[in-house]
Amino acid sequence: MRALIQRISEAAVRVDGATVGQSGPGLLVLVCAMRGDTEAQADKLAAKIAKLRIFQDDAGKMNLSVRDIGGTALVVSQFTLAAETKGNRPGFSTAAAPDEGKALYDYFTERLVAEGVPCEKGIFGADMKVSLINDGPITIWLDTDA
Repeated sequence: MRALIQRISEAAVRVDGATVGQSGPGLLVLVCAMRGDTEAQADKLAAKIAKLRIFQDDAGKMNLSVRDIGGTALVVSQFTLAAETKGNRPGFSTAAAPDEGKALYDYFTERLVAEGVPCEKGIFGADMKVSLINDGPITIWLDTDA
Protein backbone atom coordinates (compact mmCIF):
# COMPACT_ATOMS: atom_id res chain seq x y z
CA MET A 1 0.00 0.00 0.00
CA ARG A 2 1.04 3.56 -0.57
CA ALA A 3 0.25 6.64 1.42
CA LEU A 4 1.06 10.30 1.22
CA ILE A 5 0.65 11.85 4.64
CA GLN A 6 0.55 15.53 5.43
CA ARG A 7 0.73 17.12 8.86
CA ILE A 8 -2.25 19.45 8.96
CA SER A 9 -3.80 22.19 11.01
CA GLU A 10 -7.08 21.26 9.35
CA ALA A 11 -8.47 19.45 6.33
CA ALA A 12 -11.86 18.67 4.83
CA VAL A 13 -13.27 16.64 1.98
CA ARG A 14 -16.43 17.63 0.14
CA VAL A 15 -18.62 15.68 -2.25
CA ASP A 16 -21.29 17.54 -4.23
CA GLY A 17 -20.71 20.60 -2.03
CA ALA A 18 -21.33 18.76 1.26
CA THR A 19 -18.55 18.14 3.80
CA VAL A 20 -18.27 14.37 4.28
CA GLY A 21 -15.14 14.33 6.44
CA GLN A 22 -12.85 16.72 8.27
CA SER A 23 -9.89 16.60 10.61
CA GLY A 24 -7.30 18.59 12.41
CA PRO A 25 -4.98 19.12 13.91
CA GLY A 26 -3.46 15.86 12.79
CA LEU A 27 -2.98 14.12 9.48
CA LEU A 28 -4.39 14.03 5.99
CA VAL A 29 -3.72 10.50 4.72
CA LEU A 30 -4.06 9.89 0.98
CA VAL A 31 -3.98 6.11 0.60
CA CYS A 32 -3.84 3.69 -2.34
CA ALA A 33 -4.13 -0.09 -2.35
CA MET A 34 -1.86 -1.64 -4.96
CA ARG A 35 -2.58 -4.79 -6.96
CA GLY A 36 -1.67 -7.78 -4.77
CA ASP A 37 -1.87 -5.90 -1.46
CA THR A 38 -3.37 -7.69 1.53
CA GLU A 39 -4.59 -6.79 4.98
CA ALA A 40 -1.01 -7.37 6.20
CA GLN A 41 0.16 -4.30 4.26
CA ALA A 42 -2.75 -2.27 5.66
CA ASP A 43 -1.82 -3.37 9.20
CA LYS A 44 1.81 -2.37 8.63
CA LEU A 45 0.92 1.01 7.14
CA ALA A 46 -1.59 1.89 9.88
CA ALA A 47 0.89 0.99 12.62
CA LYS A 48 3.64 3.06 10.98
CA ILE A 49 1.44 6.12 10.54
CA ALA A 50 0.10 5.97 14.11
CA LYS A 51 3.66 5.90 15.51
CA LEU A 52 5.37 8.29 13.08
CA ARG A 53 6.89 11.13 15.10
CA ILE A 54 6.31 14.20 12.94
CA PHE A 55 4.77 16.60 15.46
CA GLN A 56 6.83 19.02 17.52
CA ASP A 57 7.50 18.55 21.20
CA ASP A 58 8.03 21.41 23.67
CA ALA A 59 11.62 21.77 22.45
CA GLY A 60 10.47 22.24 18.83
CA LYS A 61 11.75 18.83 17.66
CA MET A 62 9.65 16.42 15.62
CA ASN A 63 9.33 13.92 18.41
CA LEU A 64 5.59 13.25 18.84
CA SER A 65 3.12 11.06 16.97
CA VAL A 66 -0.45 11.91 16.02
CA ARG A 67 -1.53 9.77 18.99
CA ASP A 68 0.77 11.70 21.33
CA ILE A 69 -0.86 15.01 20.43
CA GLY A 70 -4.41 13.62 20.54
CA GLY A 71 -4.76 14.35 16.83
CA THR A 72 -7.11 12.95 14.22
CA ALA A 73 -6.77 11.76 10.64
CA LEU A 74 -8.74 12.39 7.48
CA VAL A 75 -8.28 9.32 5.26
CA VAL A 76 -8.93 9.78 1.54
CA SER A 77 -8.72 7.06 -1.12
CA GLN A 78 -6.29 8.12 -3.85
CA PHE A 79 -5.77 5.57 -6.64
CA THR A 80 -3.58 8.07 -8.52
CA LEU A 81 -0.74 7.28 -6.08
CA ALA A 82 -0.31 4.19 -8.27
CA ALA A 83 0.46 6.34 -11.33
CA GLU A 84 2.97 5.02 -13.84
CA THR A 85 4.37 8.03 -15.67
CA LYS A 86 6.55 6.61 -18.44
CA GLY A 87 4.68 8.66 -21.06
CA ASN A 88 2.67 11.84 -20.87
CA ARG A 89 -0.56 10.19 -19.73
CA PRO A 90 -0.34 8.30 -16.44
CA GLY A 91 -1.44 4.69 -16.22
CA PHE A 92 -2.98 3.13 -13.14
CA SER A 93 -2.80 -0.60 -13.87
CA THR A 94 -0.80 -1.25 -10.69
CA ALA A 95 -3.64 -0.01 -8.47
CA ALA A 96 -5.89 -2.62 -6.89
CA ALA A 97 -9.20 -3.32 -8.62
CA PRO A 98 -11.96 -1.04 -7.25
CA ASP A 99 -13.65 -3.71 -5.10
CA GLU A 100 -10.33 -4.81 -3.58
CA GLY A 101 -9.19 -1.20 -3.20
CA LYS A 102 -12.35 -0.22 -1.33
CA ALA A 103 -12.11 -3.21 1.00
CA LEU A 104 -8.48 -2.39 1.85
CA TYR A 105 -9.25 1.33 2.22
CA ASP A 106 -12.00 0.55 4.72
CA TYR A 107 -9.84 -2.01 6.51
CA PHE A 108 -6.87 0.40 6.68
CA THR A 109 -9.07 3.09 8.25
CA GLU A 110 -10.39 0.59 10.82
CA ARG A 111 -6.82 -0.42 11.66
CA LEU A 112 -5.76 3.22 12.10
CA VAL A 113 -8.64 3.71 14.53
CA ALA A 114 -7.59 0.50 16.34
CA GLU A 115 -4.08 2.03 16.61
CA GLY A 116 -5.63 4.91 18.57
CA VAL A 117 -6.08 7.50 15.82
CA PRO A 118 -9.65 8.80 15.42
CA CYS A 119 -10.48 8.98 11.70
CA GLU A 120 -12.89 10.53 9.29
CA LYS A 121 -13.04 9.49 5.64
CA GLY A 122 -13.82 10.60 2.17
CA ILE A 123 -16.11 8.55 -0.08
CA PHE A 124 -14.33 5.85 -2.06
CA GLY A 125 -14.59 6.45 -5.81
CA ALA A 126 -16.38 9.79 -5.47
CA ASP A 127 -15.31 13.03 -7.11
CA MET A 128 -13.94 14.65 -3.97
CA LYS A 129 -12.72 18.17 -3.29
CA VAL A 130 -10.03 18.13 -0.62
CA SER A 131 -8.87 21.27 1.16
CA LEU A 132 -6.14 21.48 3.77
CA ILE A 133 -3.79 23.70 5.65
CA ASN A 134 -0.48 21.84 5.60
CA ASP A 135 1.38 22.45 8.86
CA GLY A 136 5.12 22.88 8.36
CA PRO A 137 4.74 21.95 5.56
CA ILE A 138 5.36 18.33 6.39
CA THR A 139 4.57 15.81 3.63
CA ILE A 140 5.84 12.21 3.74
CA TRP A 141 5.58 9.34 1.23
CA LEU A 142 5.17 5.80 2.60
CA ASP A 143 5.15 2.56 0.61
CA THR A 144 4.90 -0.84 2.30
CA ASP A 145 6.92 -2.38 -0.54
CA ALA A 146 9.81 0.09 -0.21
